[in-house]
Amino acid sequence: MKETRLSIPEVALVASTRVALGGGLALLLSDRLSKEQRKAAGWALFLVGVATTIPLAMLVVGRKR
Repeated sequence: MKETRLSIPEVALVASTRVALGGGLALLLSDRLSKEQRKAAGWALFLVGVATTIPLAMLVVGRKR
């Protein structure tokens, strides 16, 4: 198994992208807000999560071991 070392700020960035992605998905599936509010907030969080995951994944995968 290959091992990659991450600093604490890098782990925090990875975790925050997961939170944004999950929060957006949860808003899209919930019934607490109006349909328009839910869709706007959900898609915004979901897309931020996706957009920030790509560069972080490239950073982690591209790092020399």
